[in-house]
Parts: sequence; C-alpha cells; structure tokens
Amino acid sequence: MPEILKNIKSPVDLRKLRMEQLPALADEIRKEILDTVSKTGGHLASSLGAVELAIAVHYVFATPRDKVIWDVGHQTYAHKLLTGRAGRFRTLRQLGGISGFPNRDESPEYDLFTSGHASTSISTALGLVAARDLKKTSEKVIAVIGDASLGGGMAFEALNHVGHAQKDMIVILNDNELSISHSVGALSKYLNRIISGPAYNKIRKDVEKLVKRIPRFGFRAYRAARKLEEGLKNLLIPGMLFEEMGFRYFGPIDGNNLQQLIWILNNLKDLREPILIHVLTKKGKGYELAEGKPETFHGTGPFDLSAGDRLLSGAAPDTFTAAFRDKIAELGTRDPAIIGITAAMADGTGFDRFAREFPERFFDVGIAEEHAVGFGAGLARGGFKPVVAVYSTFMQRGYDQIVHDVCLQRLPVTFCLDRAGIVGEDGPTHHGMFDIPYLRHIPGLTFMAPSTPAELAAMLEFSVGLDGPCAIRYPKGKSALNRIPELPIKMGRAETIKPGKDIVIISIGSMADMAVRTAALLADKGIDAMVINARFIKPLDEETLLGALSTVKKAVTLEDGVLDGGFGSAVLELAERAHIPGIRLKRLGFPDRFIEHGRRDELFSKYNLTPQAICDVIIQEVSYGKNQGQ
Repeated sequence: MPEILKNIKSPVDLRKLRMEQLPALADEIRKEILDTVSKTGGHLASSLGAVELAIAVHYVFATPRDKVIWDVGHQTYAHKLLTGRAGRFRTLRQLGGISGFPNRDESPEYDLFTSGHASTSISTALGLVAARDLKKTSEKVIAVIGDASLGGGMAFEALNHVGHAQKDMIVILNDNELSISHSVGALSKYLNRIISGPAYNKIRKDVEKLVKRIPRFGFRAYRAARKLEEGLKNLLIPGMLFEEMGFRYFGPIDGNNLQQLIWILNNLKDLREPILIHVLTKKGKGYELAEGKPETFHGTGPFDLSAGDRLLSGAAPDTFTAAFRDKIAELGTRDPAIIGITAAMADGTGFDRFAREFPERFFDVGIAEEHAVGFGAGLARGGFKPVVAVYSTFMQRGYDQIVHDVCLQRLPVTFCLDRAGIVGEDGPTHHGMFDIPYLRHIPGLTFMAPSTPAELAAMLEFSVGLDGPCAIRYPKGKSALNRIPELPIKMGRAETIKPGKDIVIISIGSMADMAVRTAALLADKGIDAMVINARFIKPLDEETLLGALSTVKKAVTLEDGVLDGGFGSAVLELAERAHIPGIRLKRLGFPDRFIEHGRRDELFSKYNLTPQAICDVIIQEVSYGKNQGQ
C-alpha cells in the first residue's frame, strides 16, 4: 500500500498530516483506486474526480462526530480509503468484500446510510440536522450531492425545506459534468475569498444590526443594501437560484484544488445557516483515458490500465439489453407514434440507437423517474405510444405514478425494466428484486418476462400494440438458453418447453434456462419433469398452469426475485382458488432479505438456485417430502 495512505486508519490520522503532504496523499489514493477498479470493476471516473473533495471534507470536519452524507455513492472510493477500509479495498464489489457504495453495515460510523439511489442526501441530512437540534448537540452535517442528482425532485423538495427552515447545514454540490456556470476565473476566485472570509461575514452581520436600529429608515435602508449586494452577486456569482431558496451560495470552487477547498471549508464551517458550496471537479482526474471518456469509465468492468480496454465487455450483441436496443429502433422505424423515454440511462438501457435515429421522439428526463412515468402518461393521452426504459430498482421510485397516472387511466405506456433480478456487484441498492411484487397486483397492467433476448424482442412488439399499460422485466446480461421461442406472443399464454408426467417446473423469465437444466438432471434420476415458460406474470395462463397442476400434482416455481408476493405466490394463489386436491407446490427464489453484492453466479449458488440445488430440493421435498404450499 502507498506510503502515506498505509498510516491512515481513520480521518483522525488524516488530520495529523501537514497541508503540504495532502497532494501526495491524493496521488496515492488515485493510484489505489485505479489499481483496484481495473481488476474488480466499479464506478471509476466520478471517484477519481472526488479525491480532493473527500480529503478536504475529512480534513476540515471532525468526522465521525460531524456527519457527512454522500449522495448515490458513486464518488466515495476515496472516502472509504480514508475511513478505515484501505486494508480491504482490494476486495471492492467482491462477494464478502466491501461494497461499491456507502454501506452502514460496513462502516456505521462513517456510512450513516446504505445508498445507491440518487437525490436522497439532502433529505436525510436535514433529518439528522433536526435530530441534532432536538437533542441540543452541535455537530455539523454535510450533504455531498452531484449535479445530476440535484435534478431529482426529492433533492429540490429537500432544498425547499432547508431554505424555509433556515437550518444550520452545508450542502456541497459536486458539479463534475453539467457545469451550472463557467464563472471560474480570477474574479470569481477573488470574490469567493472575500465573501467566505470571517471578516466579510462579521461586517455583514454588524451592518445588518446597525442599519435595522436606525429609526424609520432602518428597514428600508437595510433592504436597499441587501438589493445592492444581491445585484452585485447576481452579476458575479451563478448561485442566485440557491440564494432565492434560502441558502448562502459560495462558488464555483475548483474542487480539485486542495488548498482552496480546505481554505473555503474552514472559513464556512462555523456559519450557522444553510450553506451551499458549489465545487467543480473533473471526472476521471489523474487517468487520461477516463478524463477523455468519462461516460465510458463511469461504471466499468475490469480493464487493462495501460490501454483502457475492457476485459469484460458491457452489452454484448446477444444480451437482453442489445435485443431491446435493436428492436425498439426497428419498431421506431415502422411506427412514428412510438416515443422513447428514460431517466439518465440512455446507454445503459439500450436507448442510445433510438435516440440517434429519432432524436425528436426520444426524451432523457434526467434522474427523475416519477416525472418520466407521468410524462409518458401525458404522451399516451395525447395519442402516442411511449416506451419507458429504466432499471428495475429505479422504477420503484415511480410507483405511485405507475398506479395513478398510467394504470388508473388505462393508458398504453410500456415499461421496460432492465436489470431485473440479481444484478451483481453493485449490490442491494441495484438488484431488481421487488418489481414482481410491486407491479403484479396493479389492476389492468399486463406484466411479462422473457426467457431469451429473442423472446424479449417479440414481447416488445406485442406490448406496443396493446391498448393499455404493460411492463416487461428482463435481467442484465445474456441467456444461456439456446432455443427459438414459440411465436407470436399471445395475451396471457405460457409456453410448454418440455412435456413430463412426474413433476412440473414453472419458470418465469430467465429462470427458464435453470428449469431446462434441472429437468435434464432429474431425467438422469428417472424423474420426468414438465417445463413451462410462463411468459406472463399477469395475466397468468390459467388454462395451461391449472391443466398441468391437475395432472401432475407436484410443482416447483422458479423466479429471479424475492419470493414474498412474487411469481410463485401468484401461482400458489391460483392453485388455491382452483381447489385442486393433493397439490404439492414449492416456490424457489430469493429470501425475504436484501441480497449482498457479488457475481450473479456466486449469488445464485449461495442461495441454492443452481440446477443441482433445485434438483436436490425436488427430490427431497417435493417428490418425497411433506412440505406443501411453501
């Protein structure tokens, strides 16, 4: 481990360093991040850009007594290295290793919240401020939020509350891409040195008190002085939006200049009002390839440091995401009513090709999932066919809009839920474990899951022809199932992949591959398994499923998601309503817990969702056991 970093076990050790040692520490941290992420993958560009910011915050503030909340957590690798996790950093995003995001189970003192969704930090920080004030303690609370996250509605709701309540807290806006302003020249730096200095702020308070004491004209004079001050600041400082919301704004500050950052934070830390500090950081700083292509190195798999080439490619041609990319572009060519909508993830969802070919019909609304759904509802009401593609875990944020603005109105909006089920190394904030339970009970919603990328393409074509709302969930990556699906897709119709007389395996989505491989293992043991690819979560194919259950009597359901309220629960409810006697049904999926980070194959193995483990369960519990309806 690098020379200075190896001696830092906590921010207490950091604060023992001399100022002139800090740039060397920043270099060591960058090297450690690059060496690790090139092997494990991770969120590289933003973490490289935030190294000086993390050092400055922990150097100036008395953490962990003072509380720092990092929004999303894409930029927290330096924070982890400074807060006692340097010795385990090489285990980043590995099963049993440290998380790629803030995680309260990993470091309850320094990671106050497990976070991976954007725009939450100001709200949770304000809650900590209110708790502090009620307890009459004096710690500082700092929220660090990125420019993209600031566009989320939750962030603006929180800013509005902070400004109204006039609470003592600091918001650091880490602007590493959109650049709210370009006023970063000598005049801006000079002005910020003045307005953040203790002398200026003392004079400002003294003038307020003095002018207000002058009888009759006091308040009028004070108001005129304030208008003059604000007028000057409006010309010189790009922060009037925040000032109007009740914050004192300082910036833009060079967020990669340690001396300037520490000077500003030291000057402002004792102010007792809402403070917003706007810092500009460079994504990918210190690694030329990431500086040149920060979007490529935002979230990356392992790569070769010298060339920047990926060792593990992103969306290979035969992935579910690639199938969506090609099919939505094809449909867009055929039907001018199709509209593409996403929430800051055009490349990740595969909407990039559609966006290039039909820019007038594509909308990236930023980190604003609620708005994406409501916006889609308006387009549908206006006669178009919107397709909203968002990762499953982020669609949770638009739940009320799906219910109220789309399904209640019976509008033809298609929701494409990429990264459904186990995602992998990003962990519990990014696994798409809950979409089946939170969508399948909504009246009027058609809900599907494809077993292969080819089936996804067929489902997408089917969905845009519906006269009502539809959702399609599909996983990250490829399918190992090498077969041509039975087409076309018909409403509520399952597909029987293999007949059988001893047991029926009912799978949904990508678990069809697991079902086929399990059936092969059972055949070696003389058990003839029927395999059904359900295709529809809602409506279920009652005819096919009840026919199989009535005949075979023994069944297993397989799903890549949480069991409680999931697909297996829907099949169990169907069987109970039909009152078929003597059925033994076992539901297999993930338990009622937040699943940790790790590779998909490792997590499936850990939770006994491999063909061999499923085969063992069938033999022990279903074919010969006594457990029923589990």
